[in-house]
Amino acid sequence: MHHKDIKTQIRKQLKMQYPNWKNFNRKAKKQIAGKVMAEVVASYDFTQKVQTPVMDLVGLSEQQPTNGIMTIEQMAEFVEVHQSGVLFRLYGKHHQHPAIKDAELRIIDQMLDDRIINKILAPEGYTPASRDYFPCNMLRAEILKAIKYPEISYRKFCGDDKRYDNHKESSPYIGMESKQNRAFVGLALNRKQMIDHVQMSQFRSSLKYRQLINLNVYFLYLLQSKGLLGPDKLHFIDSTELAINRQQLLAKIKIGKQSIRIYDDIDSDCGKRRKKRDKSVYVVGYRMHTLAAIDPDNGHSIALISMLAPANHHDSHFLMPLINLGQAIGLDLKLITADEAYHDSDGSLLEQTGVHLIAPPNSKVTLPSNVDADTLQVTCDDLCEIAMEYVGSDRHGHEFKCAAEPGQCSRALVCPQYRRIAFDGGCFQPIPQSTAGVSKAIELRKNGERPFNLLKNREGLEYSRVRGQHNILAQTVFTTIATLLIEMAGTRKSPKPKRKRQLPLPVAA
Repeated sequence: MHHKDIKTQIRKQLKMQYPNWKNFNRKAKKQIAGKVMAEVVASYDFTQKVQTPVMDLVGLSEQQPTNGIMTIEQMAEFVEVHQSGVLFRLYGKHHQHPAIKDAELRIIDQMLDDRIINKILAPEGYTPASRDYFPCNMLRAEILKAIKYPEISYRKFCGDDKRYDNHKESSPYIGMESKQNRAFVGLALNRKQMIDHVQMSQFRSSLKYRQLINLNVYFLYLLQSKGLLGPDKLHFIDSTELAINRQQLLAKIKIGKQSIRIYDDIDSDCGKRRKKRDKSVYVVGYRMHTLAAIDPDNGHSIALISMLAPANHHDSHFLMPLINLGQAIGLDLKLITADEAYHDSDGSLLEQTGVHLIAPPNSKVTLPSNVDADTLQVTCDDLCEIAMEYVGSDRHGHEFKCAAEPGQCSRALVCPQYRRIAFDGGCFQPIPQSTAGVSKAIELRKNGERPFNLLKNREGLEYSRVRGQHNILAQTVFTTIATLLIEMAGTRKSPKPKRKRQLPLPVAA
């Protein structure tokens, strides 16, 4: 962990000593990164134990549950208080603009409550009377781009207001001729009121982590109010890489067998991904770790909430933080399925959070002695041939007892007649692989690829249009919200084919 600690110290020093890092040219960045790296490595004491918290080592120092984060129940009370207020009764609900003709946009526009969004995203010193644009306008622009135009850049989406060279004077997406989009965003139709990409960038960077999570919770509340997020859902955790293009390696040093790299984006790093036909096995950027819900009846899955970390960290570091975040916002987490990278080999996850984890057995973990590889039946020792009966588990492991009938075993007087097997990452996890329903939960986990495919290919998260960990985290929240809104709108679901009912045949007398 020393190499992670060194990288954390380098990252902190670069941010503290060079707050205007992005304004330096490439040559200056290389000199600064090499200088800071050499100073940190020279002064680092490898004989001391690492004292830095794990959340800082894996890049989650600013993504921890804090005061001010609301649960789904608290959000429901917040909305109820808002709707029972005098102003709400005076002005009523949001009325749709007649210029919005698209069926999906009309449904989404009806679901969005601008006043609640403004309350959630309002910065300190928020004065609505002196503003031309509100937080709800910026959020609606982000949602519109993610739903309808995910493949284009923010500059092209916003157009130009004559303050930038080589840009168009009017955007074909939110310009004066696009009345439907302007009405959805909340821009005036009778005057040339535009949102430029700098304003949207400032909006993303100004949002605090607490505001992003509360915004996500608001849409989870809407999802729950429509009956799409209930206690009968099975939850799962998985991750996917988010590559950043045109990242230059500024400095590199090897500590033991581990390499420390510094890129233009200070928080990003180089990690591995699954082998793909047209992509390198290495990726520079981040990994998005997502908690999602699966319907056990039809296998339909929905992404709920995510965390963002550099791509070089192993997935096992993010199991506990993601569960803690899910419990902090009020999700009823009881059973979670994941791949073998996430594991609870010692039962600490169950003891600390009360959440059961089901994962495929790790191929590197060997079976304990006297366990049948095909049936997973346990026997007491090498001389025993009678399969033992599973009793249960505690914090020390699984316990088995002898299942022999009276007089069946000739070694009954010298046999202990019980056996304890410690937890591992293989077939004897806190929920053993032989338990009924485990194979079905692992099979359902394969449906977890769908939310990532939608987030990356449909909502445009495959190619990051922003820079910096905080801005990319904000973009992941916006794309998750867009996915939830599309799911609630339901206009993209293929209709079930109507089949003619078979007429009853006359029965011969």
